Amino acid sequence: MRVTILSVGRLRPPFADDVAHYERLLSRYCALELVEVREEERLARRIPERAHLVALDAGGRSYASEAFAAWLEGRRQSGRDLCFVLGGAFGHAPDLPAPQERLSFGPATLPHQLARVVLLEQLYRGHKLLLNEPYSH
Repeated sequence: MRVTILSVGRLRPPFADDVAHYERLLSRYCALELVEVREEERLARRIPERAHLVALDAGGRSYASEAFAAWLEGRRQSGRDLCFVLGGAFGHAPDLPAPQERLSFGPATLPHQLARVVLLEQLYRGHKLLLNEPYSH
């Protein structure tokens, strides 16, 4: 399964190091592409064709880690690639295609760079759970 993460803005330390760390860990579980754009309006053009689109949104559905792993397996079984979109400071642009799902990491608003790290960590944890492997980071 290919996982694309589209986000507005460039990563800066210390988040860049964390993202690189999880990118390395995830490389054995999925093909991962991290795409950064300068402006929110450019996100829509970078969505892979036929991908299952998931917008990160504070009002979206939340999952416990085990439930997220099961959700991830369901997405894998569907045969479609995944594309997560993290909007800019003012949310998602109006021209963003309607996502198939909205995902939340809780009611608190996370800084966008931290949200990327949390997403990658949950993807890694989900794969570890699915394979019944011990979690190590």
